[in-house]
Amino acid sequence: MKKIVQFLAVIAVAGALAGCARTAIVQNIDAPVSAGHTQSQVRAAILKAGQQRQWVMNDAGPGVITGRLDNRGHVAEIRITYAADSYSINYANSLNLKASDGRIHKKYNTWVNTLDKQIQQNLASGAAL
Repeated sequence: MKKIVQFLAVIAVAGALAGCARTAIVQNIDAPVSAGHTQSQVRAAILKAGQQRQWVMNDAGPGVITGRLDNRGHVAEIRITYAADSYSINYANSLNLKASDGRIHKKYNTWVNTLDKQIQQNLASGAAL
């Protein structure tokens, strides 16, 4: 009987830890842009990457774009600031992503990293030029 109780305790602890593994620290991205790009080219690369990755992007002023991704009721909102030599992707808000105390569902970080890679590809390939 004692072994069954110990086994159930181990399962309970493992289940609790597995639940925690769904969240991660919110990841903000600061990325340099290689020389030779203008601010408008960086803007175009960001907007195109958003479109390619199903983000809804909107201009929010000079050097600022907001993005929103709605994936089956899980919503992520970001704020992207950009210049000719760099851009930053920062968490703004979310819905149904377990955001709390600087942590968020790990899928958010996947979405933001994928967007960042797409922006870098667009800049490297000259797609925004």
